[in-house]
Amino acid sequence: MTTTAIRPHTPDNLDDDDYPAYTMGRAAEMTGTTPGFLRSLGGQGLITPLRSEGGHRRYSRYQLRIAMRARDLVDQGTAIDAACRIVILEDQLEEALRINEQLRQASGDPQPTADT
Repeated sequence: MTTTAIRPHTPDNLDDDDYPAYTMGRAAEMTGTTPGFLRSLGGQGLITPLRSEGGHRRYSRYQLRIAMRARDLVDQGTAIDAACRIVILEDQLEEALRINEQLRQASGDPQPTADT
C-alpha cells in the first residue's frame, strides 16, 4: 500500500475540493454515516482517502459528496456494492459530458438541440 503525504494546510487549500481536510470521525459526522460505512466505501473502491503521516484517513469534500450519494442509494434499499457501481457510473457520465462539451466548444460546433 502506498501512502501519500498530505501537504501542509494553507489558505489556498480551503477552496480545493480534493484537499483531504476531514478526519474519519468528522467525515462520518458530515455525511450522516459511520466510520464503518466510509471504510466499506473504500473497500468497494468508491473512495480512497489519503493518509496522514500518522496513518489516519483523511477525506476531501469531493469524497464526502460521493459518500453522501452512496449513502442516499443505500438508504433507498440499494445494496452497497450496487450503490458504489451506480455512483461510479454517474461520475463517469458527468465527466464524459463535460469533455464532450469542451470538445464541442473547441471545434465551434453549435449546441445540440432537442431535435438533433
